[in-house]
Amino acid sequence: MVQLEAHRICGRPYGHCKQQLLFLALCLSLVCPGAYTCSPGRSGARRRSIRKLTPLVFKQHMPNIPENSLGASGPSEDRVRRDDARFKELVLNYNPEIVFKDKRGNGADRVMTQRCKEKLDNLAISVMNQWPSVRLRVTEGFDEDGFHAPQSLHYSGRAVDITTSDRDPSKYGMLARLAVEAGFDWVYFESRSHIHCSVKKEAAIPSKNIGCFHGSSIILTKKGPMQMKDLKEGDEVASNFLQNGQLSYSKVIAYLHKDSNMEAVFVQLQTDSGNTLTLTQRHLVFKWINQTPEATYAIMLRKGDSVYSTSVAGENKLSVITNITLMVMKGVYAPLTESGTIVVDRVLVSCYAEIASHELVHAAFFPVRFLHVISSLAISFYSEVQDYLDISSYMPSYLAKIAGYPLTMVLEKGELHWYPRILCWIFSPYFIVCE
Repeated sequence: MVQLEAHRICGRPYGHCKQQLLFLALCLSLVCPGAYTCSPGRSGARRRSIRKLTPLVFKQHMPNIPENSLGASGPSEDRVRRDDARFKELVLNYNPEIVFKDKRGNGADRVMTQRCKEKLDNLAISVMNQWPSVRLRVTEGFDEDGFHAPQSLHYSGRAVDITTSDRDPSKYGMLARLAVEAGFDWVYFESRSHIHCSVKKEAAIPSKNIGCFHGSSIILTKKGPMQMKDLKEGDEVASNFLQNGQLSYSKVIAYLHKDSNMEAVFVQLQTDSGNTLTLTQRHLVFKWINQTPEATYAIMLRKGDSVYSTSVAGENKLSVITNITLMVMKGVYAPLTESGTIVVDRVLVSCYAEIASHELVHAAFFPVRFLHVISSLAISFYSEVQDYLDISSYMPSYLAKIAGYPLTMVLEKGELHWYPRILCWIFSPYFIVCE
């Protein structure tokens, strides 16, 4: 039996008292700060409507690239067998809210990678929310008998075929859309009888969420153009476009991530204005729809989509994406500005990633902006005290170092900023956003 030979059974822990209290406190704090409007012209908060989910159509797959592409689930690997050491890395899914067909009676449909399990559990919740009396059903999981094509991801526990428990084909289009929203790396409305979903190889997933730019990206500052890797906290950078054609500037208050040695998959977006934007797949870019900006993952953009940019000649306008490529590059940088937006490679983008709502994440980062204001006031205050009382010059620099320490204390090691790590620690029992 497969169950007897699986090495571990992993489940995500739910509900530690301390995390629940912190989660509640953070939710209450989000009521206070307003969100900045990220569009050229006059600023001001704007109520956004809830995004309506559209079902996938028959034979449609998301993203619109082959399953084994780098931007989807990635290349297949050698078939995993029960006597293989890699089999011990797979987990068993005993989620009671999921129905496993298990037609061969050996429990193989429950065997999968940890990433596949997390996405499947997330989808099970979405299915119950969408149809309260219906549960998610898995018809095919790990294949140990050789029934699929040689390059199938079923052989490594990275793919599942799913339906709803009531086997209603009219629901399958929406089920596919829910699978996309749940985080599966490739979803295919393959058959009238099931939806095919797959995930990336575990080793291909970074140990931390990253939504960053490459070090060679060009930033427009008041001192002139500068490469991202040379940008420092306190620099004033272009962060938006004004109605009069001028750029508005915002101060860099922290680096959310900065690692010159980390390799990541980057998306390169080329526009008809001659700009080439380079950023990671789940970084937010503002796509213009009917003259309205909508935050969208970079990997979800397509040829013909419009972004707001400035041309080499200095003309601010909507530009059309003409080409999209993926490549692996070394060096990730994620600056945070006071406005939450930044102009990178002459294209307006968000400072945030991983959560597909710029306004929500900007509100969640209010404590970081507030701490920056307090630190700046503290430094200014002690500078005034020094000038007035003629205190020796070492004191203000020492106090300034202390005041600024919380904003930068982990980045010398190439790690995430401390605040996103806290958010992951709080939210991970409730939402699968920290992988």
